[in-house]
Amino acid sequence: MMMICGLHTLLLLGAQLVLSVRALTVPTSQNNFFYHDFLKGNSKKEIHFRGVKLHVDSAQPSVFAVRGGNATMPCRFWHEPELSSPREVRVKWSWLPAAGGDETDVLVSIGSRVRSFGDFRGRVQLRQDFPGDATLMVTKLQLNDTGRYRCEVVDGLEDKSSTVDLELQGVVFPYQHPRGHYHLSFLGAQQACEEQDSTLATFTQLFQSWKEGLNWCNAGWLADGTVQYPITRPRVPCGGHSLAPGVRSYGRRHRHLHRYDVFCFSSSLRGKVYYLQPSHKMNLTEAQQVCQEYGAEIAKVGQLYAAWKFRGLDHCAAGWLADGSVRYPITRPRRNCGPSEPGVRSFGFPPAQHKHGVYCYESDDE
Repeated sequence: MMMICGLHTLLLLGAQLVLSVRALTVPTSQNNFFYHDFLKGNSKKEIHFRGVKLHVDSAQPSVFAVRGGNATMPCRFWHEPELSSPREVRVKWSWLPAAGGDETDVLVSIGSRVRSFGDFRGRVQLRQDFPGDATLMVTKLQLNDTGRYRCEVVDGLEDKSSTVDLELQGVVFPYQHPRGHYHLSFLGAQQACEEQDSTLATFTQLFQSWKEGLNWCNAGWLADGTVQYPITRPRVPCGGHSLAPGVRSYGRRHRHLHRYDVFCFSSSLRGKVYYLQPSHKMNLTEAQQVCQEYGAEIAKVGQLYAAWKFRGLDHCAAGWLADGSVRYPITRPRRNCGPSEPGVRSFGFPPAQHKHGVYCYESDDE
């Protein structure tokens, strides 16, 4: 009988011991965070925090820059309450293109280990000026870098993020095929813009240009596959007088079957555009050769627009461009220089044997 009582007492003591151990190892509050240290890859390293919360924030929702320049996308993270010692976290920056598409990785950092991806490789780094500084620095900005950048910080099971929009200052211009209006498929429009040192404009860029006064009555492709056109002065051929000013939309069109013009976007130049007419006017072939003789190349349409927009290029003389068109830029409208508004005037695509001056482009790199 005494042996049975002793065994019973031992079982009770064992049960209490198990409960005591569980009480020490199992969280008892919803505010607790209980997770493994995944960063070091050691599943036995368990960290138990009570009431510690991760915060991630960007100081500004949008950043504006120019092609070829640099951009700083702010992001910082901190804990509440403040930790007594810093902890290794995972920082990931990703990018959602303004033209649409999938979100892709830009940079991933864990402690001193950093990796960049794709076209951003070699152009991005974290600033890390102070503890919790996850600011992304991008150099040598390209036209297609615009879009939404996401700063994501992972600390164990906690995952917080913030976003910053990158916008380039630039100019939107309408462009058509040499054969005339409405000859470009979506892919043809992409190629046409790239050949003129530009890229397909986004709706945001077209809308901003409309607010600045762009008025064009021919529909053109945008980067998202829609077809639209900006009207500041309603008139009969452009939807009628009854419609208010705005950006008219045809919606999404078939990218292979439908044909339209295109709206291209260009930004600042790393070089200069200038007018050249040595002693006499030239045909297209002679114009190309004379630019080369001066250590330059015949300018592209996007380069002429960028020089007009950012450098104030103003010359009341028509000149050849690389695509075989003839144009001239005016920032100070005056008699015998076209309409009363500033802009790039166009004579279309004359026969290549016609005689004109030429606009050349010389890169700063050269």
